[in-house]
Amino acid sequence: MGKDQIEPFFATLRAANPMPVTELAYTSVFELLTAVLLSAQATDVSVNKATRQLFPVANTPQKIIALGLEALEGYIKTIGLYHSKARHLLETCQMLVDRHGGLVPRDRDALQALPGVGRKTANVVLNCAFGEATMAVDTHILRLGNRTGLAPGKTPLAVELKLLKRVPSEYLVDAHHWLILHGRYVCQARKPLCWQCSVRPYCGFKAKTSS
Repeated sequence: MGKDQIEPFFATLRAANPMPVTELAYTSVFELLTAVLLSAQATDVSVNKATRQLFPVANTPQKIIALGLEALEGYIKTIGLYHSKARHLLETCQMLVDRHGGLVPRDRDALQALPGVGRKTANVVLNCAFGEATMAVDTHILRLGNRTGLAPGKTPLAVELKLLKRVPSEYLVDAHHWLILHGRYVCQARKPLCWQCSVRPYCGFKAKTSS
């Protein structure tokens, strides 16, 4: 994807969805952190189904701690890897209480020090909760960055850093939402729906497949 194609690529995505948001359901920064932590290798639909039951009962670090491991696992057992996620969430809650007064920190290093919180999770929290221009690279964005030619790279970090350089500043805050949604519903892994794609004129994949 040439540099001159990037601006219309994102302008088209913005025109179709001017105010993109995550599909995870949350009402506080802590709920967002919890939902993202639980979403690793799981669908947003499955996470939302579990948190609809969990959050009315326990939606603060203190309440999760009081719930305990066994009861917490009962609420999230429909989510993949729920044993390790429950343990990580409890450990994260304890650290939030001990080190941050029960609040989610607005700091990448502090976020990534929390059990079960990697760079992608930290980026989602920094972006969705605090409005920072971060790029949370999941499997969809990794695929789309390479397939379209927007930001080729072998690792999520390589794609992230390239996107931060190539995406125009006016689109950066919302860019990862547009890319995730486009990868989830249009630029799918096994069979991209190119005939439905609004940004097809700017995509390097079309050029390769038509040659």
